[in-house]
Amino acid sequence: MGKAFDSIARGLNEAITHAKGGKVAVKAYKPEAVDVSALRLNMGMTQEQFAARFGFSVATLRHWERGDRTPQGAALVLLNVIKRVPDAVRAALS
Repeated sequence: MGKAFDSIARGLNEAITHAKGGKVAVKAYKPEAVDVSALRLNMGMTQEQFAARFGFSVATLRHWERGDRTPQGAALVLLNVIKRVPDAVRAALS
C-alpha cells in the first residue's frame, strides 16, 4: 500500500500546486503534424478504405487532405501511430 499511497499523495500535491497557479513538472507530448494524404497514398488506400479501416469519417479525412482542417488531439496521435507502426494499429483493430 505504500507505493499506491505515495503515488496518490504525489498526485494530490501536484493538483494543489497546479490549482494555486504553481508549476508542475509534467512531460507533455506534442505529436507532429502528419501529411494525411501522403500517408494514405503511401499505404495504397482510397479515402473510403483509409477512413473505414481507422475509424475516421470520409468527410473528416477529405477536410484534412484539402487542408480545410487539421487533425487534433487523439486523431493526430492515432495518425502518428499509423505513420510509424501501421501493423500495430491494424493488429489492434482486427
